Amino acid sequence: MQRYVREENILLCRKLLAETTDEEKRKIILRLLAEEEAKELQPLSAERN
Repeated sequence: MQRYVREENILLCRKLLAETTDEEKRKIILRLLAEEEAKELQPLSAERN
């Protein structure tokens, strides 16, 4: 379930980046996107804790 939520968050962030021109909002979205993508790289055992 957590993986699904992360994947949806990544898709949403990418969509928002494509639509947003405000530089401050883009910085926030990019940070959130990087955080979600970093979670994808974590091993499954870390996800259960």
